[in-house]
Amino acid sequence: MEGKKVRESRVIIAQAMNPENANPAGNVHGGDIMKLIDTAGGVAATRHARAHVVTASIDRLDFHHPVFIGDVLTLKASVNYVGRTSMEVGVRVEAENPLTGEVRHTGSAYLTFVSLDANKRPTPLPPLILETDEERHRNKEAEERRRMRLAEKQKEREKHKILRG
Repeated sequence: MEGKKVRESRVIIAQAMNPENANPAGNVHGGDIMKLIDTAGGVAATRHARAHVVTASIDRLDFHHPVFIGDVLTLKASVNYVGRTSMEVGVRVEAENPLTGEVRHTGSAYLTFVSLDANKRPTPLPPLILETDEERHRNKEAEERRRMRLAEKQKEREKHKILRG
C-alpha cells in the first residue's frame, strides 16, 4: 500500500460563532466546539484513509480561552501518527475577533480514528510519510501518547477483571 504525506490530508475549517452556539453569558458551548473538532479531525482522517472512519477516542481536550459570539473559529487538523487500522489526528482551535483581528489559541485535541471497510470492520491504513522535522516531532509525540493510551486501556481491563472476579 502506498503511503500518504501529512499535507495530503491536512484540513482547515472556519466557522462563524452565532447566538445559537452560545450560552446566556455569550460564551460558545464547549460541546459545539467539540463537535467541530471531531468534524475537522474526521475529514483529515477520511482524506488519509480514503475510507469511512469512526472516532475511537479523544485525548486531552483543553480550552485555553473562551470563544464568544461573533468570533470566527478556525480548526486546523492533520494526521500525526498512523498504525495498522487507527490513526491520531491533532486539531488546533483558534478564535479570531474579526473586528480587531486578535487571534487566540483556544484549544487543542488529539483524536484517534479507526478506518472501516464496506462491512464496517477495521481496515488497514496507508503508512504516513513524514517530510519535515515538525512532522517527525509530532509523530514521535503521538507514538508516546499511543503507548500511554494502550497502557491505560490495559490497566482498565485488569481493574474490571478484578472487580468481576
